[in-house]
Amino acid sequence: FAEYTPEQCQQDLTMLVNWKNLVTIQDTKKVSSIEEFKNKKFRYQLSEYTVEIERMVIRLENLFIEGASLEPTLLERIKNSISEITSISQESDERLYGWWSDLNNDFVRLNQNYQDYMRELNSMKAEEMMKTKEFLLFKDRLIEYLRSFVKSLQMNASAIEVYLKEIEESFTNLILERITEYEWSIPRLEMDVEKEQIAEKIRGRWKSILEWFIGKNGGDSEVGKVFDTTNEIIRKITRYAARISERSNSGANRKEEYYKLAVMFSKCNDIQEAHCLAASIFGIERPLHLNGDFKRKTESINSGVWEEDPCNIIVTPRVRTYREKTKRTAIVEYSLEKEETRKKTIQQLQEQRMLLQSYIQGQRLEFDSLPVIEPHVRDVFLLWLSKALENKEHRAKTEDGLEYYVEEKGKTCVLNCTDGTLQMPAYTLVFL
Repeated sequence: FAEYTPEQCQQDLTMLVNWKNLVTIQDTKKVSSIEEFKNKKFRYQLSEYTVEIERMVIRLENLFIEGASLEPTLLERIKNSISEITSISQESDERLYGWWSDLNNDFVRLNQNYQDYMRELNSMKAEEMMKTKEFLLFKDRLIEYLRSFVKSLQMNASAIEVYLKEIEESFTNLILERITEYEWSIPRLEMDVEKEQIAEKIRGRWKSILEWFIGKNGGDSEVGKVFDTTNEIIRKITRYAARISERSNSGANRKEEYYKLAVMFSKCNDIQEAHCLAASIFGIERPLHLNGDFKRKTESINSGVWEEDPCNIIVTPRVRTYREKTKRTAIVEYSLEKEETRKKTIQQLQEQRMLLQSYIQGQRLEFDSLPVIEPHVRDVFLLWLSKALENKEHRAKTEDGLEYYVEEKGKTCVLNCTDGTLQMPAYTLVFL
């Protein structure tokens, strides 16, 4: 900084003040006149935003050095704090607020450390590390560490749940009200905080503790999720360790087998004997057989492969996108066939319509008066009936646009069909 002048320093300080990184404080020590007060130098200090940013940067720098951890002692401290809620309520507001601060700090550390540690174990870096042989040396200590946390959770979580359920809501509201009053009474120079904001924050923290250990509206608590997640991590670690051990053992066994084979080949008297040994080891154990309906010139079982004619087989790729090539063909005219089919369909529909109309007498279709009918006629009538019953006004329209409604007689009838009988209410369809 040899070339850094006081004027440049003053300019930089002024810019930092304008950017709200620094706050100026005029030094009024040993001032005897107004002129001395005007010429007095300023003192500079970091603003609140700058302090928080610097703290965050320091935390980021130490993020991978400090790391996350599971502290079983936090659960025991939380249990002891909650068990003391009755006795601490008899103490002063200052002692009560100190108890509340310790409880909240322990709970926040427990929740954050657990989430950070589980996130590290589920990260891609941890997954890759679990697949290496070096992980076997670390595996036992990691599992023991997780199991100690699970044991502490089992011993303390149930006790914490019992303590929380025994506390009456009116007693809790009184405690939280005292804590709110004390925190609101703390002098604040630069902030004007509403009492309701403080109360809402304190109630929210207590609600988080209840939901973490007891659950919300009868649902699963966070403790149960912690159990499941930690046990799943332990099972995953065990699986990875077992796979690494299997790979190591299989490699060791394979080396022994190769060594024995090398010894056997070294004991062969000549190359022909080595060829026979190689055929026995590599050629007979897993021969390749092709099964199929091949056309042969002879049925002799003694005929070799090289003595018969080759068989050509066309294979296709085993991919989903493969399609055989199609040959281009001329478009065939089917106008006459289509017209004939259309006429037949229209004729069938007219015959069916006339058949259905023959059962309607005086604009009424009474089910209890129907003769023996065909199944397809019955299906059409029941379809009309169901369409009308599904409507609030019991009205509907047929395929031809005829509007009708349903009348109920309050009795039952038997509908006779060629394939059986159907007992049903004696409905009547009245056509408009």
